Amino acid sequence: MVFLLLLVVPILEIATIIAVGKVIGGWQTLALLLLESALGAWLVRREGARAWAALTTALNTGRMPSRELADAALVLVGGTLLLAPGFLTDVVGFFFILPLTRPIARSVLETVVARRLLGGVFGGRRGPGGRGRGPGGSNGPDIIEGEVL
Repeated sequence: MVFLLLLVVPILEIATIIAVGKVIGGWQTLALLLLESALGAWLVRREGARAWAALTTALNTGRMPSRELADAALVLVGGTLLLAPGFLTDVVGFFFILPLTRPIARSVLETVVARRLLGGVFGGRRGPGGRGRGPGGSNGPDIIEGEVL
């Protein structure tokens, strides 16, 4: 999947830059790319500082900083996408960074992480004879009976 993205995304970016250049002109396209980069750098700095402050506050109050960690990760990934030249990666980067769209990206991220974590632990593994591992043939965790001394 990553190999395919590394192959397809640059081709799509070049095609998009050429198409925009044909519509608005070459110098205007270059100016638009530079303007997006400057806006992205300012936005990453501002939202990164906000995410860091929220993370620090959550840690200082003894609260689990799951939301703050997700926001920090999204700002980091969004900033990285904004560093890549092109319009498509900039759109995705801005989607991850902007305060209005980040909650949507955060909920998608939480869903993906939950599926990967729960799918890796409970998904589809079977014990001997094709039955589930838990009691009653369920796919629950292994149960080891014993005595704690």
